[in-house]
Amino acid sequence: MKLATTMADLEKFRTEVQGWIEKNAPASLLGKLGHHDYELWGGKKAKYATPDARAWLERAAERGFTAPAWPREYGGGGLTKEEAKIVEQEIARKRLPAPLVGFGLTMIGPTLLEYGTDEQKREHLTKITRGEIRWCQGYSEPNAGSDLASLACSAVRDGDAFIVNGQKTWTSYGDLADWMFVLVRTDPRAKKQQGITFILTPLDAPGITIKPIRLISGASPFCESFFENVRIPVRNVVHEINQGWTVAKALLGHERTMIAALFGSGTRSKNADRVVDLARKYLEADGGPLPDPILRDRIAQLLADQACFELTMQRSRDAVKAGHRPGPETSFFKVYGTELNQRRQELFVALAGQHALGWEGQGYNDEEIALARDWLRSRGNSIEGGTSEVQLNIIAKRVLGLPD
Repeated sequence: MKLATTMADLEKFRTEVQGWIEKNAPASLLGKLGHHDYELWGGKKAKYATPDARAWLERAAERGFTAPAWPREYGGGGLTKEEAKIVEQEIARKRLPAPLVGFGLTMIGPTLLEYGTDEQKREHLTKITRGEIRWCQGYSEPNAGSDLASLACSAVRDGDAFIVNGQKTWTSYGDLADWMFVLVRTDPRAKKQQGITFILTPLDAPGITIKPIRLISGASPFCESFFENVRIPVRNVVHEINQGWTVAKALLGHERTMIAALFGSGTRSKNADRVVDLARKYLEADGGPLPDPILRDRIAQLLADQACFELTMQRSRDAVKAGHRPGPETSFFKVYGTELNQRRQELFVALAGQHALGWEGQGYNDEEIALARDWLRSRGNSIEGGTSEVQLNIIAKRVLGLPD
C-alpha cells in the first residue's frame, strides 16, 4: 500500500483496509470486540480462545497491523498516524478484537523506540509485534508504590552483568509474561531519583520467583516478584546506567494513557450497547423509556462523558503518533478514565439490581456473577498506575502551575 497524503488517498486506503479485513479476518471473530476471552496478549504462554484467534494475530502481524504506526523494520506497518487510525477504526467497525494487546505495544515498545539501542530494538520490537513475547512491569515495591523513587531493589555491577536482589509487587500478569522491564537501584548513595537504572529482564533467568496475588474479586492478575542473585547483562540497560528515572517517567506517560484508554475510552459503543442490554433485560425497558428517571439521567451523563473523553483521548493518541512524547496531561487521563470506569461499573450493578449480588452458583448466571466481580475489581482502578491523589498533585503542579 502506498502512503496516503490527501483525503482522497486516505479514502482509497480505507477501502484497501476494508478489503484486507474482509479477506483476512476470521468470520468467527466478528462481533467479539470486548470479549475478554478473545483478548490476544501473545507470548510463549499464550492460550488462544480458538485457532481463528491465533490466525487473526498472525495475519495482522504479517501485514504490520498489530503496530500500524511502528517502522516496518521492526515489524510495524510504517503508516502515518492518519492511516494507523483508519486501521484501528475499520477493525473496530467490524467489532473485531484487536489482533494484539499488551504492555509490549503500549509501554515498553514506544519506550524502546525512543530510548533503546539499535540492538535492543532489533532483539525485541519485532517479537512484540508478532506476539512472540509478552512483557510485564517491575516498578512498584512493598515500600515504594506512589513514592516510586524510594525503590530499593538493588543491582550491583559484576563485570558485564548486574546482580539483582529485591522484590517487586503488583506485577500485572507477571506469571504469564516472558520479559519484565525493571527499575533497580544501582547507586544507593545518590538522591532518590538518581542512581536508578532501567533494565530489561528475561523471566526465565535463574533466581526469579513470581507468585500471584489473589484479589477480593477472586482473580489474580497481580503478582509478587522476587529476585535472588539474578544476573542480567549490562547490555540490557536502556538509556544509561543511573539515568533510568528519565526512561521511567517517559514510560509512565505511556502507561497512564494506556490505563485511561483501557478503562475510559476506546470502548464507547461496546459500553453503550451493554447499558441498553442490561436495561432491557432487568428493567423491562424493551422499546420504551426506563421507568426510573434517575437511572435515565445517570445513563445519559455517563455516555456523554464517555464520548467527550474518547475524543480527548484521540487527540492525545494522534499527538503521540506524530512524535510528541506524552506529558503531564496523562495524569488527567488516568484520573478521569479510571474514575469513569468506576462510575460505569456502579451503573451496571444498579441496572441489574439484585441480580448483581451473586458470587458463585446460587441461581446466578456467569454474566451476573461477572458484574459483581468487575465492580469489586474496579475499586483498584484509582490506585493502580499511580493513585488518583498523586496524579492530582501532578496536575496541580505541572499542568496548572499551582504553588506547593
